[in-house]
Amino acid sequence: MLRWIFLLGGLLFSLTGCFRPAIPISTGPKYPIDVFYENERPYRPYDVVQEMESRQELPLDRRQNQDGRMLSRGNTMQDKELLLAKMTLEAQRAGADALINVKYTYYTTATVNGYLLSGQAVKYRPEN
Repeated sequence: MLRWIFLLGGLLFSLTGCFRPAIPISTGPKYPIDVFYENERPYRPYDVVQEMESRQELPLDRRQNQDGRMLSRGNTMQDKELLLAKMTLEAQRAGADALINVKYTYYTTATVNGYLLSGQAVKYRPEN
């Protein structure tokens, strides 16, 4: 009897290891330098190296607009993360330690989609 209890307990223990947690644990994307959005501030003093900006406008395509109704608009979260990753790499090449005041704006008109991603590349001051 005791043998069956251990066998059943071992089976249940091994099966629970196969299931994913109900709440996915995500740490978000990793960038090569620190990223602070417009409502956040770095914890260290810094000097601005360069103003950064990325923008694009594209005409609406057929799948976005049907019978005068807008069916889809905007970039996906993955698109935004990719745009920010590109900007962090540009800031890193410019010698920055962080990207601050990052702001993403998306807009749609009757004929185009557009976005503006902006921020400031900064270099941390040496700690004394």
